[in-house]
Amino acid sequence: MIHHDVIIIGAGAAGLMCAATAGYRGRDVLVLDNAKQAGKKILISGGGRCNFTNQKVEPHNFICGNSHFVKSALARYRSSDFIELVERHGIDYHERDHGQLFCNDSAKDIVNMLMTECEWAGAKVQLRTEMTKVSKNAQGQFEVLTSNGDFSCDSLVIATGGLSMPKLGASPYGYKLAEQFGLSVLPTQAGLVPFTWHSDQKARFEPLSGIAVPSTITAEDGTQFSEALLFTHRGLSGPAILQISNYWQAGQAISIDLLPNESAAEKLEIALANSPKQSLRNTISQWLPKRLVEALFDAAQLDKALNQLGHGEREQIAKDLNEWSIVMNGTEGYRTAEVTLGGVDTNELSSKTMEAKSVAGLYFIGEVMDVSGWLGGFNFQWAWSSGVAAGMAV
Repeated sequence: MIHHDVIIIGAGAAGLMCAATAGYRGRDVLVLDNAKQAGKKILISGGGRCNFTNQKVEPHNFICGNSHFVKSALARYRSSDFIELVERHGIDYHERDHGQLFCNDSAKDIVNMLMTECEWAGAKVQLRTEMTKVSKNAQGQFEVLTSNGDFSCDSLVIATGGLSMPKLGASPYGYKLAEQFGLSVLPTQAGLVPFTWHSDQKARFEPLSGIAVPSTITAEDGTQFSEALLFTHRGLSGPAILQISNYWQAGQAISIDLLPNESAAEKLEIALANSPKQSLRNTISQWLPKRLVEALFDAAQLDKALNQLGHGEREQIAKDLNEWSIVMNGTEGYRTAEVTLGGVDTNELSSKTMEAKSVAGLYFIGEVMDVSGWLGGFNFQWAWSSGVAAGMAV
C-alpha cells in the first residue's frame, strides 16, 4: 500500500485547486478520479468558455443551510486572487453582464492551468481509477483501495461533486462516503435548472420555443431575479429561470413580470388616450413579440379596440403582463442542472478548513457539500475558495 500525505478523490475544479495548494506547501498529494479526463465539468461550462468566477462575490450569492458557513473561505481566497492566477498564466478573458468572467478562447485553458499548477506543485493526478473501498485504520490513517493500486493517507479530501450532469460521471459517491463516516447529508435536488410544462401548457406555449424576453421573476419566498426568460419546447429556461429554480419547490407558483421596470397599467392608459381605436393586439405587440402576445391572451380580447375594453379588463391585462402567475410541472432534473442543492451538512464541517468535526483528517470541498452558488461564476468561486481552505489545512 503506497502512502501519501494527502489523497483527494475527484479531479474537478475544487479537487485540483486543493491539490496544487497542498502541493505548494510541500505535501505529498495524490488526486484520484475514475474519469478519463480531469475537469470535465469545467470543459463544458459557460458554453465551452468557462464562467470561471465573478467580479463581485458576496456570501449572499450562496445558498447554504448555515448562512455564515461560506464567509471564512470566501474572505480568505477571493475572486481577485483567482483572476490574478488566470492572468499569471496568460489566459485572456472578458467580462459579461453582472460581473461574469469568461475565457476568450476555451475552458481548456482553465483545466490546463490547474493541471500545470498541480505539476509545478508536485501533486500527482491519476485518472481512470475506480474506488472500491475507503476506510480508516487503527492508526488513524485512511486506506483507499482502487482498481489501480491501494493507497493510504493522513488526510483524505472528498471533492466528488454533486448529482448534476450524470452524463459527465456525476454520482452520489461523496454522499455515501460522508454517511459511511457518520456525517449527515441534507436532501438533494437539481438546482440552476430549466422548468417543464404541464401537458395543457405545452400545447399552448410550445410554439413559442426560441423566444427570449427580459423579465423579472419572483419566487413564493420573495426572491427575485431580473434577467432573460427563454421559452423552450419543453418549458421555461434562460438565466432568470435558472436562478429562481434554486428557490422553488414543487407545486409553487412563480410570478413573471414581462415588462420589468414598467407599469403595464400606465402604458395601457397612455395608449388608450393616444390611440383609442387601436386593437389590444397591435398595442401589446409593440412591447412584446406578437407570438407571445397571442399565446398569453384570448384572440377575441386581442381583437377589441382599447376603448372597447372595460376598466376591470384593462386591470387584468396589466396584471397578466406585470404579474403573470404560473405553476410549472417540474424541472428537467439533474440531466441539465448546473448544480446540486443540498449535500453534506455544513454544520458537520469546519468553515475554516472544511474538515469534518467528528472525523480527524477527513475533508469535503466543492459541490459535494450543502453550498450552491447563483448562476454567474459563483459555484466555481466556491470550488476555488473551499479547495484552497482545505489545501492550506491538510
